[in-house]
Amino acid sequence: MTTLGLTGMDLSPAGLGAWVMGGTDWQYAWGPQDDADSIATIHAAVGAGINWIDTAAAYGLGHSEEVVGRAVAALPPADRPLLFTKTGLVWDEPVRRDAPPRRLMTAASVRRELEASLRRLRTDHIDLYQVHWPGDGRLLTWGADDGSEPVGGTELEEYWQTMADLRTEGKVRAIGLSNHGVAELARAEKVAHVDAIQPPFSALVRDAADQIAWSAGNGTGVIVYQPMHSGLLTGTFDAARVAALPANDWRREHPDFTTRLAENLRTVDALRRVAARHGVPVAAVAVAWVLAWPGVTGAIVGARRPEQIAGWLPGANLTLTDADRDEIWHSLGL
Repeated sequence: MTTLGLTGMDLSPAGLGAWVMGGTDWQYAWGPQDDADSIATIHAAVGAGINWIDTAAAYGLGHSEEVVGRAVAALPPADRPLLFTKTGLVWDEPVRRDAPPRRLMTAASVRRELEASLRRLRTDHIDLYQVHWPGDGRLLTWGADDGSEPVGGTELEEYWQTMADLRTEGKVRAIGLSNHGVAELARAEKVAHVDAIQPPFSALVRDAADQIAWSAGNGTGVIVYQPMHSGLLTGTFDAARVAALPANDWRREHPDFTTRLAENLRTVDALRRVAARHGVPVAAVAVAWVLAWPGVTGAIVGARRPEQIAGWLPGANLTLTDADRDEIWHSLGL
């Protein structure tokens, strides 16, 4: 267990990510997902010693939180994991499932979202409530700016004060910032302490190294997402598998799975050699690499079915050697 910043919450090295449990039929889906499989996966993760789940209101436009709430409510109170979720991605009503959500962090919107998340998660408080993206009022897009006009944008200092107020009121135990840069973290810290950050981080994406270093110097916990790079670093992907992904799986069109796939698979080959030496799955090495980074508290790792947990769980306790790390760095051209 490692303590999350100054919060007093002790976390297992890996936490279960519930993005995929949002199911299909929304802008950033991972293809079809059976709710019964999701609930069984949550129960298996808790049984394996994972004590926190990370979700978001936007995943499946509320559906992931509903599934997590059902799964956790079925557990004995003493076995229930910590619940982490996010605010700030708001979808249109009536729901347009083919449209991306918008980044909104007005005080009224955040408070509405919190009450909805509490209801869906079937709880009276949230252990870590995070700002999903900067609240600039734009549509959420990955890649080039779509040119959308901001609607309801809010200054960071204003929305971070709202988050701090929720913490003071006791509806949330801790507050965090996801996908915010160092300059934004420093601005927020002047308003109220940043309990945790959540950036993307993996052997292939290391841009958040400066955010992690900032956190280490400010008593801020760090939970990173996509340590297996959306499944790419599990050792199970090639061009044929990408082509076979469901039409509504966002990875089909992403450059990391298309134009950059061959380059990325060289790193997968290095992970595979390291995994063979340690007698563990490739995914476990990807997770271990992230957890070994100085300042990282925990890694969010996803799974569709209970048996997938065994593929990455050994990474929580795997110690990589200097030779292992050098081989992985070499595959990255570094």
